[in-house]
Amino acid sequence: MCDHGRVEPLAKERDRLLQRSARTIGLGFSALSLIIFLIPGVVEPALHIGLLPLFACLTASFILLAKSRSLIVVGAGIISGLGILLVAQIPFDGNTSRVLLNAMAPVASGGLASFAMVLLTSKLRVTILAVTFLACLTVMATAAPGDGVPRVWLIVILGWSLITVFGYWLTASVPRAARRIYSIGRAHRTERRASETEAQRRQSARLLHDTVLATLTLLAHSGVGVAPEAMREQAADDARLLRQLRLGVAPVPTSSGQYNLEPVQETALGTTLESVKQRFGRMGLEVSWHGTGQVLLPSDVLDAFLLALAECLENVRRHAGVTDAHVTITDDDTTVRAMVTDSGVGFDIKNVDEARLGLKDSVIGRLSEVGGSARLFSAAGAGTTVVLEVPRV
Repeated sequence: MCDHGRVEPLAKERDRLLQRSARTIGLGFSALSLIIFLIPGVVEPALHIGLLPLFACLTASFILLAKSRSLIVVGAGIISGLGILLVAQIPFDGNTSRVLLNAMAPVASGGLASFAMVLLTSKLRVTILAVTFLACLTVMATAAPGDGVPRVWLIVILGWSLITVFGYWLTASVPRAARRIYSIGRAHRTERRASETEAQRRQSARLLHDTVLATLTLLAHSGVGVAPEAMREQAADDARLLRQLRLGVAPVPTSSGQYNLEPVQETALGTTLESVKQRFGRMGLEVSWHGTGQVLLPSDVLDAFLLALAECLENVRRHAGVTDAHVTITDDDTTVRAMVTDSGVGFDIKNVDEARLGLKDSVIGRLSEVGGSARLFSAAGAGTTVVLEVPRV
């Protein structure tokens, strides 16, 4: 997943936090302003008829803002806030009292400014924010006496600055923090994968030292002191061990030099498919399995089937340019099928020499030896599909 996709969940949480913060700040300043307006003598009683519905609309906008940052909700709140500032000045006689200015200030410097927390995410929203700020300054300047304009502007600018800076900091810091968190997580996963790979390499080295290399050493010394029959049995055990390693199985030692390798005449396909899946998962290819869960196949057919399937997945890992593939297993009374698909770059089969497809020997030849077959479907830009078939008996 790209960083954008990983940051998106935290970005949504950030937006919710901004919306709730805007609601809390806006409701607090609006409530303070309403209390001052209701003090007898601050405004004419007849103005309450116009102010109370505007306060109700502003309050509803803040409540809805916690769930939706729609421009309709924001616009309704801004219009209501500016309406409160205008209605409070009626009649416009230029003699606004200091108490009235104190009643208007919380709406101008806090209530309307709180919308800044949800208007910093796009050019359109920033434009609306700037227009609202200028309108607020203009309306407050008309209400203040000539010598009181600087003080009013200072209060409005200070309130808007504090809230806007806090909103911008929160908007910008959360994605940066999210990217750092995911970067640390990615580094940890890379380090863990490297440690697992190194541990597996050491285990494989010890395993080969205890088994195959020991047998080869005996052969180099003509098997002195070891009966021929014992040598043949030991070599057969080593061959089975190597086959399991190729299929991605990690044999568990019961004691030094002894591994639980029991002869298998017929093996459950489901258990060995999981080994192949884990093997490619460790190499960075996520394999999704579909279809039949358990199918029994003779040992030699199973080997050919799994090794051909693994070769197809290896081709996906190397050449498809994707990190995931799908394997669908189906079966009937006579045949077991595997369809390996990927959504990678694909290629034009007609333009590629069949000998260079990586299928001639590792897939087609291997399956032919056990009576199976393989078919390839691909096109440039449309991914690749390989269908493998082997007989059940």
